[in-house]
Amino acid sequence: MVVATGFFDGVHLGHRFLIDSLVEAARSRGEESLVVTFWPHPRTVLQNDARSLRLLTSLEEKKTLLEGLGVDRVAVLHFTRAFSRMTAREYLEEVIVGRFGASAVMLGYDNRIGSDCLGPEEVRGVAESLGLSVLSAPSFSTDGVTVSSTKIRSALSEGNVSRAGEMLGYHYGLHGVVVAGNRLGRTLGFPTANMQLYEPLKLLPGNGVYLVEVVLEGTLRHGMCNIGTRPTVGGSSVTVETHIFDFDEDIYGLDLRVAFLERIREEKRFSSLSELSAQLSRDRETCLQRLQGLAGI
Repeated sequence: MVVATGFFDGVHLGHRFLIDSLVEAARSRGEESLVVTFWPHPRTVLQNDARSLRLLTSLEEKKTLLEGLGVDRVAVLHFTRAFSRMTAREYLEEVIVGRFGASAVMLGYDNRIGSDCLGPEEVRGVAESLGLSVLSAPSFSTDGVTVSSTKIRSALSEGNVSRAGEMLGYHYGLHGVVVAGNRLGRTLGFPTANMQLYEPLKLLPGNGVYLVEVVLEGTLRHGMCNIGTRPTVGGSSVTVETHIFDFDEDIYGLDLRVAFLERIREEKRFSSLSELSAQLSRDRETCLQRLQGLAGI
């Protein structure tokens, strides 16, 4: 068994490079590949600045992405305070070798393991003393920038969903259930689906209007999504509202997935509802033009 271990938030291109290396190494050795990850996030358990923590993937999304990379097994360990006290040696000896019977461990360039927070070179020494072979994967860069979950979160917070998607290797998305709103969009001629996220710690892209793909009841559609406080009508809390093009049905209570393709504009306050409605019409036209461009029409 060849093992890679980490939180793997986002399962971005850097993670994918590491896991591709894991799968290739395991096959060349005639062994199985295993990804060991954790849930919940350590910061929520240890309360280290937990209020500011936002995730790129829910547990369901992370498992689905990891399993889609060709690994033989994905194991999720429950992260607890007791678990957090394990040193790198204890974790490798008791979990990686003792529980999973690993013969080799694949390390990323920034892997840190154990309560003693050992880096790759220190982990190598401990692992080899336990009879583990150590395999290494270098960092992964795109456009000269090393890909990391931190950089992706930063891009999303700035509303740069295109750049975030380039580092993720897929369009960033949100998953939730459609809930009742104030129906203002319908009054303006732009009915919206208000989303309540299944994973409340998921990071929301920065406030603004976005061109999105929508999956509803297994059907792929397109639309525009507004993330923000709705300042024109005096809103205060952040909402996620999606207008699905050429669609006007009651979908309250249904499952909804939204993937962000491009940011159209920042959120702004308008002087009247008629001005807001006119802007929404322009946003829709902009989105449809962008879709034609993406389709190469």
